[in-house]
Amino acid sequence: MTIPALQLYDTRHRAVRPFEPSEPGRVGMYTCGPTVYRPQHLGNMRSQLTPDLLRRVLLASGREVTYVTNITDVGHLTSDADEGEDKVEAAAFEAGTSVKEITGRWTDQWVTDRRRLGCLEPDIVPRAGEHIDDQIAMVATLVDRGLTYVIEDGVYFDVTAFPRYAEFAGIALDDLAATGRVRHLADKRHPADFALWKFSPGSGKRLQEWDSPWGVGFPGWHIECSAMATRYLGEQIDIHTGGVDHVRVHHSNEIAQSECALDVHPWVAFWVHSEFLDLAGLKMSKSRGHVLVVDSLTERGIDPLAFRYFTFQAHYRQQQTFTFDAVAAAGTALRRLVHHAVVARDAVGGDAVAPAAGGRAGELRDAFWAALTDDLNSSRALSIASAVTRDPELTAFERWGLLADFDRVLGFGLATASEPDAAGEVSGDPAVAARLAERQAARAARDFATADAIRDELSAAGIEITDTPDGPRARRRSA
Repeated sequence: MTIPALQLYDTRHRAVRPFEPSEPGRVGMYTCGPTVYRPQHLGNMRSQLTPDLLRRVLLASGREVTYVTNITDVGHLTSDADEGEDKVEAAAFEAGTSVKEITGRWTDQWVTDRRRLGCLEPDIVPRAGEHIDDQIAMVATLVDRGLTYVIEDGVYFDVTAFPRYAEFAGIALDDLAATGRVRHLADKRHPADFALWKFSPGSGKRLQEWDSPWGVGFPGWHIECSAMATRYLGEQIDIHTGGVDHVRVHHSNEIAQSECALDVHPWVAFWVHSEFLDLAGLKMSKSRGHVLVVDSLTERGIDPLAFRYFTFQAHYRQQQTFTFDAVAAAGTALRRLVHHAVVARDAVGGDAVAPAAGGRAGELRDAFWAALTDDLNSSRALSIASAVTRDPELTAFERWGLLADFDRVLGFGLATASEPDAAGEVSGDPAVAARLAERQAARAARDFATADAIRDELSAAGIEITDTPDGPRARRRSA
């Protein structure tokens, strides 16, 4: 079984181009992980689902993938201008607890929620606070090469010493001062210069600080990812992923310091960025107060995997508007997919054989993989998976073989899934059955207003309708 060559959008080139790893058959992949000072919201988790999908596609194509995603537990300040408090320390002070307790709590939440969303476990999860020596060593190299300077609050990288600095974000270096991207510190030579090492304030001891050749302090946020990625993936990396909000500052800074310290270009072959998840047209962020997390879904009876399905309904480079209704609708579609997969799987005793080339099954398989290898077109791939569930030409063996093959990347756990929500099934309740029959009659008469009113009535009573080829099913939403 051959999967087409992967075509992937690269932020640096601003184009879709063929992906080939530097070492045939092996891929090194890094994702910017969480700053663990507060819960990771659903917008953060979207940027975890994109690399999970990409990683699964690479694995399905027969490549060995080393996947690294970090934990930032120090050094991420409240301002991209290298001003303000360390987010982790500020959260510890506010809660009246230790840094270890704060970072442990929110790391556990992130790890748990990744699993609930169907993500594969990372191969390596380094913590910034455990890699201080690596960061100091990289800063020392930059200092030795004359690319830095020291001012009152720390050691800074001189962006004018790296002529390609503004190319990645596609902006003019002279325009950065007017973009709102940074604010001036009194002694900074250029507004885009960024901290590599920050000195501890003279007024008191920080909760986290270390000795360095330049004085007691802590690392800048950007140097952390460069040092950890290099430590585990080598001096050049095949793929680096993250949210689109990292392009202008964090990733531009990573490129500058890494290429200068390692004397390589490009440091990263492919940059893959996920777009924002919007809440009523606003970018979701902790600072706006819209802290929707996976528990926000389960509190409304929504399976976390419904959010995975919802996310895959849009291309990762498209902004996606979040509503609970939209994710609930995705959950309905997911249950339909699981239902048909379980029926086909159980009919053939669980055996799954990917279809051979040719025939209707081969055609659907080829279309699915063509979609995913076309810059991770997950929405088209989902539509093909849905078509498999209702295609009359397919045998049960072919249907299950296709769905099992597709689930290697979709990640819905179809091989071990049970018939969805059987415990909440209320279709047999006489009162509910009567209303379902009335709704079916209204739909047959094309009286959609009445049909919708019945659906709304049942929904208000906590009952969700799923229309299937075998007729409507009703289940009571969990509390």
